[in-house]
Amino acid sequence: MAAGLVKKFFIASMLMWMVPLAVHYGFNHNLLPGLTNLSPHAMTLLSGFVAVISVNIVIAFYIYMAMKEPCNKHQPDPKFLTHAKASVYQPTGEPMESLKKQE
Repeated sequence: MAAGLVKKFFIASMLMWMVPLAVHYGFNHNLLPGLTNLSPHAMTLLSGFVAVISVNIVIAFYIYMAMKEPCNKHQPDPKFLTHAKASVYQPTGEPMESLKKQE
């Protein structure tokens, strides 16, 4: 399970780098038709905005994939639970003395 999680994280991280760079490159090198009549300044601004939006889409997709993962409830170790319960119910004199001092 952990290997799948690391793989998804690695893929999402790589996409967060590659998709915006590809979008920016596509806009600036006229790979997208119909955008040749824009000024260089407008082209740079538009490609930057679309690159930022593409990163947000990748992040949203990663969050969706994380929410879709099965939720296994964490089960604590039974031995740890018995020791923890025993330590909670074990009477000690120190807390009572500190309470008496406060009163």
